[in-house]
Amino acid sequence: MIYLQLFFAFFRIGLFTIGGGYAMIPFIWQELLRGGYMSSVEITDLIAISGILPGAFAVNAATFAGMKLYAIPGALVCTLGIVTPSLIITTLVAMFFFNINKKPAVQSALYGIRPAVWALILFATFKVAQEAFINENSTVIFNIDLINAAVFAAAFLIMRFYKKMSPIVVILFAGVFGAVFLK
Repeated sequence: MIYLQLFFAFFRIGLFTIGGGYAMIPFIWQELLRGGYMSSVEITDLIAISGILPGAFAVNAATFAGMKLYAIPGALVCTLGIVTPSLIITTLVAMFFFNINKKPAVQSALYGIRPAVWALILFATFKVAQEAFINENSTVIFNIDLINAAVFAAAFLIMRFYKKMSPIVVILFAGVFGAVFLK
């Protein structure tokens, strides 16, 4: 029964997410917290790990969550749950989209969806930043973890001003920094 609940939890996430993997973070957050599957700290870790692993964010998140909860069977069930809606909907849309994509109503609908997707991504960014920067067990000023804020600022500035720097290198440096200095 628990596997069926997990399948449908991730099926709902996959079904109602428009805009790609990062836009689904609020849905992942809601489903995992509401179901009592994970804490907000565990979800933040899930998001961080899913974002740095190769592959699609949604599949990584579902697989990671399922693995944490119920090992390999959980990983399989969650992954199937999250990809099934996309498989069905993409197949149906592909059958018709190329015949209707130039219609004004379709273009207007797509134009209207874009800002909502950005709002979902911004909300997800806010939730992850909130978990990353608010830590009562570290050096804090106004409840902001200064070390995490400094790592964030350094990574942001490096990516902004050193455009040839690979995000992988930034992630690796941040991980090494954390492993060495944040024990």
